[in-house]
Amino acid sequence: MEKFILILPNIRSGHNVGAMFRTADGAGVDKIYLTGYSPCPPHPQVDKVSLGAEKFMPWEYVKQPARLLKKLKAAGYHIVALEQTKKSVSIYQWQPTFPLALVVGNEVTGVSKSLLKLCDDVIEIPMRGKKNSLNVSVAAGVGVYYISQKIFEKY
Repeated sequence: MEKFILILPNIRSGHNVGAMFRTADGAGVDKIYLTGYSPCPPHPQVDKVSLGAEKFMPWEYVKQPARLLKKLKAAGYHIVALEQTKKSVSIYQWQPTFPLALVVGNEVTGVSKSLLKLCDDVIEIPMRGKKNSLNVSVAAGVGVYYISQKIFEKY
C-alpha cells in the first residue's frame, strides 16, 4: 500500500496536470490518480510540462472520482481535500494521518461538494494577499511538499 497518493479530479489544463506530475515526483508522492476529464499521458501539454515525469511517476485513470474515494477509504486511506471551505483548517495546524490521499480541485470550481462529503479532512493554504486562491498546480505543490515532509519525519 502506498503511503501518499494524489488525486486530480476534473483538471482542465494539461499544463497543470504535467506540473503536478513533476511536483509529485519531486516530493515523493507514491501514485497519482487522474479522474473525470483530467487529461492523461500521452498528451502534448502534460508531456511537455512534466518533462518526462509522466513516464516513471506511477499513475492510473479512474473515470469516477467518488467511487475511487470510497474504494480508497475502504482500503484504509485517510482522504483529505485541499480546498477553502467554512470548515477547512490551515494546512500548518493540521497533522496528517497515513496512508493519505490528497484531493485537489478543478481550476474554477475547486473540489466538488459531493467529493468534499467523502473526505475525512479539508485543509487550506492560508491566503494573506488580496487574491483568495492559488493555481491548482501551485497549491498542490505546497500541499504535497508539506505532507511529504511529515512522512519523512514519521518514517
